[in-house]
Amino acid sequence: MPRTTPALSTLLPPLICGTATFNDQYNPDPYALPTTSIVHEALSLGVRAFDTSPYYGPAEDLLGAALDTCFVHQNFPRRDYFLLTKVGRISGEEFDYSESWVRHSVQRSLERLHTSYLDVVYCHDVEFVSPEEVLTAVEELRRIRDETGRVKYVGISGYPVTTLCELSEMILRETGEPLDIVMSYANFTLQNTRLASVALPRLEAAGVDVVPNASVLGMGLLRRKGVPIGARGDFHPSPQGLRAAIQAVSDWSSAQDIADNRIEKVAIRWALEKWMREGVAVGSKGDPASGIPWIREKIESYGGTKLGVSVMGVSNVEELEETMRVWRSILDGLEDGEKTALDAGRSVDDRTWSLQRQQQVTGLAEGIRKALGEWIDYAWLSPAPGFVNKRSAPAIPAPLPTPAASPDQVPKPALINGIPELRPRVPI
Repeated sequence: MPRTTPALSTLLPPLICGTATFNDQYNPDPYALPTTSIVHEALSLGVRAFDTSPYYGPAEDLLGAALDTCFVHQNFPRRDYFLLTKVGRISGEEFDYSESWVRHSVQRSLERLHTSYLDVVYCHDVEFVSPEEVLTAVEELRRIRDETGRVKYVGISGYPVTTLCELSEMILRETGEPLDIVMSYANFTLQNTRLASVALPRLEAAGVDVVPNASVLGMGLLRRKGVPIGARGDFHPSPQGLRAAIQAVSDWSSAQDIADNRIEKVAIRWALEKWMREGVAVGSKGDPASGIPWIREKIESYGGTKLGVSVMGVSNVEELEETMRVWRSILDGLEDGEKTALDAGRSVDDRTWSLQRQQQVTGLAEGIRKALGEWIDYAWLSPAPGFVNKRSAPAIPAPLPTPAASPDQVPKPALINGIPELRPRVPI
């Protein structure tokens, strides 16, 4: 079958706001986060795509509540932003890729997100199930796409890049249709660039249209204060040796006589900027969120036909605003970036600063990567040895716990048979 038209790469914005942080893996109480403020500010700053998953605890509910507000309805038509979610992963040790669960999960996401369609649906963490199960889920998502239009584009996500490549090749071989999108996480960072060196040629050859790079901090590994500890405790799969090496290079970076020298500052800018360029072949040309107000931008005017796509998660408005400052500075440093800066109300000095900062970050990154030595391109095992899928039979999930209300006063939806009742059901 031919690829869905128009190609996703002609539409998808190259900067996606991730919502894995709206979850107790990364934060002790996701309901205490200002999630509505984050989403509204992201839209106001030009972000036009949001990535989420049923596996991310209350993330779909929180994102949906933020979008189902007068502010969004009056200022941002649904056609102007993209919603990307996932199916298949239920919990840390439960996966269900059956046709019936895929249908149930899609329906539930439509209701939670207050939408009549989903722009992208991934099969979530495909390395935990068999290739046959992945093929079943992909074919069911495509059936929903073709028969109902409730799903627009279909892809897979996961950690091991070789598995993502093998499955992309298998799906093309078995169905004659390439995947629209394959998302990798923690595989194009200061520490690990296997997404570019190992996966990119194979994914291109398999016809994959878009490859977003997620988790540029390696699930929080590349932070001065170490991996995040949420309500679930220390979930990070990295070994102690790698953590110690990251701490050592973090201390080295902080000691350099350069502004903004913390490892997370260096890691974010380095990965966003490098993937924006190196991921062009599997990038996209949607709205780049350059800061030009109220204009549907075309990337051809700002440095190339496509930009490599990145997913960035934040836990507060300040982190979001800092991410946008970095992103726009990177755009200012592209070819013809001076025009971008001027059209967005910035100045020629902003482009000059961007190029200077690019040199600083490159120098720090080279020092960090050299010091990491044997840990460069190390990838932890996923799944861990001995993993067993504990899912035995499909079942309606239990309702989520409801801790203290969010500062944004997000209402908790009523539950019917364990499913939030947000919209009238639309058969899929």
